[in-house]
Amino acid sequence: MPSWRLPESTVARMHRKARADRWAVSVDDFAAVLERSIAKAFTSEPDMREIDRYLSSLHLEDLALACACASGHDGAWEHFVREHRPVLYRAADAIDSSGGSRELADSLYGELFGLVERDGVRRSLFAYFHGRSSLSTWLRAILAQRHVDRVRHTRRFEALPDEEDSMPVRSDAHRHQPSGYIELMRRTVTVVVAALAARDRLRLAYYYAQDLTLAQIGRALGEHEATVSRNIARARREVRTGVEVRLRDDEHMSAAEIEECFAAVLEDVGSLDVSDLLGTPQDELDPATGETGRRKGAARKRSKDRPEGASA
Repeated sequence: MPSWRLPESTVARMHRKARADRWAVSVDDFAAVLERSIAKAFTSEPDMREIDRYLSSLHLEDLALACACASGHDGAWEHFVREHRPVLYRAADAIDSSGGSRELADSLYGELFGLVERDGVRRSLFAYFHGRSSLSTWLRAILAQRHVDRVRHTRRFEALPDEEDSMPVRSDAHRHQPSGYIELMRRTVTVVVAALAARDRLRLAYYYAQDLTLAQIGRALGEHEATVSRNIARARREVRTGVEVRLRDDEHMSAAEIEECFAAVLEDVGSLDVSDLLGTPQDELDPATGETGRRKGAARKRSKDRPEGASA
């Protein structure tokens, strides 16, 4: 825990903004969560201006939900399972379309609920969520990391190659610290995403930046839900392939170094802001109405331009 404490007025404001009382999260408990998040983000003690800017960037409602789930609040846990189980399953199917990764998704629930007790305290994976990304983005990253760990564990038991020359050689030019890998990935992903077709960028932004469902995206774009799913999966593969090609060809990185780049991002998902990478959709969708901002704006303009008393 940090040696400093957040002002009570700041904590109270964040507590209200997060609607933390919805899950019976006390102000003191939420203050502790906020302070842990700040301590994780800053290597030295920040000033209040930096703290305010950082707190305003957090996904506070998700942070309050995670805090309540970690403490064992039944209502919060039921809400989490109802809202985020589909997110985990979609992410698992994207990793392995045969359904092999769904068992990984299911296994996460034990870690999230905190089945293991230590010193009489239940240890929950939610304690590692700091609100820097949305809860759904964090869950997808955790699941992807579990998949990487399983692949690495499997490879440990594969036979070694016969030829010494076939072993990958690590380039001295790319012995980055994790922060260096993250910055490199940020630049590379931004370039690759920018090269996608505009409609693919829009789908990805709706799905990852706005956390919309496939059905909501389908209504906005006039596509069937299955078509949206296939197009998002294809765009994801294009981004992954494009990043790997650029790291290999432009940065002259080995396969092992490329894997370390991806692993570095997965270990600190909050370091990459999905909204910054994908951009804010010009047609930002209202999940409640299924209308985009552009459509609603046009409707308001038509209404404004229509003479009073005129029929639609």
